[in-house]
Amino acid sequence: MSFLALAISLLFVIIPIVLSKTLNLGLEKDTIIAAVRSIIQLLAVGYVLQFVFDSENMIYIVLMIVLMIAAATHNAQRKGAAIKGIIWKLIVTFIFVEVLTQAILLGLNITPATAQFIIPISGMVVGNSMVLAILFLNRFTSELEDHHNETELILSLGGTPKQAIHSQLIKSIQASTIPTIESQKTIGLVQLPGMMSGQIIAGADPVQAVLLQLLILFLLLTTAVVTSIMLGYLSYPTLFNERMQLVGVSDQD
Repeated sequence: MSFLALAISLLFVIIPIVLSKTLNLGLEKDTIIAAVRSIIQLLAVGYVLQFVFDSENMIYIVLMIVLMIAAATHNAQRKGAAIKGIIWKLIVTFIFVEVLTQAILLGLNITPATAQFIIPISGMVVGNSMVLAILFLNRFTSELEDHHNETELILSLGGTPKQAIHSQLIKSIQASTIPTIESQKTIGLVQLPGMMSGQIIAGADPVQAVLLQLLILFLLLTTAVVTSIMLGYLSYPTLFNERMQLVGVSDQD
């Protein structure tokens, strides 16, 4: 694809801007910012990846993954800012998920230990983990606020913090993982996954594209469940003080 073709494709940006202006939706500024940022960020990443792929230096690969985790943590921590120590909890979760998936992929020789495979797959893993973390934290904080009295009642009757928070925790884990599970039920019927489509457009064998896409889908399924469960069980103990009293989420720093 040439830069001229990319410039022409900006028509797909102009259309929503015109519609927003016509219908007074107020989306023009955000649309322009999103388009400009995506162009700058993706072109910058493209040139960086080209350098990393050419060098095949493990240090550069690790630095890229560290950058991904740092960006994901920065973005997700805003949804859980009220939970004490949420930044380190997110970092630990993202690192664990990344190490787990890469250990399986590389340890079992499913994918080669090259930047061309490690970095894109890590990006999908960390990115998906970030989205799941945001979904979980958003639902978990809402559940805590909505069922504050119920939690206090269980504690007052002698229940442990785990018993008091169990219902909210499970509901939050389920709610955050459902989108991933449900989307995989209709994959290939409602939509063709982006990675698979990209490979086919690039001229890859459709069957090979499907096999690699299935690998990614299974990997993301693990990522979704592990992220929500790990983040949940790291977060809930900090909601209680040493006397096993609930500390309101809105009251924490």
